[in-house]
Amino acid sequence: VQLQASGGGLVQAGGSLRLSCSAAGSFVVSTLGWYRQAPGKQRELVAIITRGETTIYADSVKGRFTISTENTANAVYLQMNSLKSEDTAVYYCYLEDVYSVESWGQGTQVTVSS
Repeated sequence: VQLQASGGGLVQAGGSLRLSCSAAGSFVVSTLGWYRQAPGKQRELVAIITRGETTIYADSVKGRFTISTENTANAVYLQMNSLKSEDTAVYYCYLEDVYSVESWGQGTQVTVSS
């Protein structure tokens, strides 16, 4: 499985960005999602969406971020609004298949200036 993420960049606090991730390969998706890792911190969950379209968000992004998928394209998106400086991190696309095999994208940098 290959995951290709895009959409990161530099934005001012209060602004918005939309991350995209496309998956290629042979798999049956169980869960798609986004994690992030800030400098000096551990990687943390941002949002995931299951095959049954159940969503889970980190408390820190609830009400600001929205995860969505496009099943026909094996794609997952993360709409990020009202960005804060603490959202600055490398964002990683994530896929878990029905056999619990996990795959990660290469990461895309999001920098929020205050």
